Amino acid sequence: MATAYTLRPEVAGGFGPQSELDTSKHPPVVNRLHYEFAGWLGDDIVATFPSSIVTEELAQAIAKEGLTGVQFGDVVVTKDPQFERFFPDQAAALPKWRWLRPVGKPHVSDFWQDEKGILYVSERALNLLRRFNLQHGRIGEVGSG
Repeated sequence: MATAYTLRPEVAGGFGPQSELDTSKHPPVVNRLHYEFAGWLGDDIVATFPSSIVTEELAQAIAKEGLTGVQFGDVVVTKDPQFERFFPDQAAALPKWRWLRPVGKPHVSDFWQDEKGILYVSERALNLLRRFNLQHGRIGEVGSG
């Protein structure tokens, strides 16, 4: 088994009002994701527990690399008015985003999520992610499965 890593991406916002969640479970089950940016430090992957979104460019690279255990979905993206007012350059620079949906199996796939909602990636996935902007998230080594 290869080394795995926990990935806790930059939190650049939260659920917008168009999100549909089942909060009777923990972590909540997200059926529709609306991510409202409150700020953005430039990372290509950002999160609001337990969901992550990635830039369109990163999503394409993950697919091209053939990484396993991930599906991509649509995400509604909006910007908090305070973000646009106080940080207009960052707000204007937001790229297109995709919902990263981990569906893999632990230590078998390149992406998976545990029952607590923590995102895990393989070393192969982490190597690809590090070619993108990943400066504000936290990465922890887990070891073999």
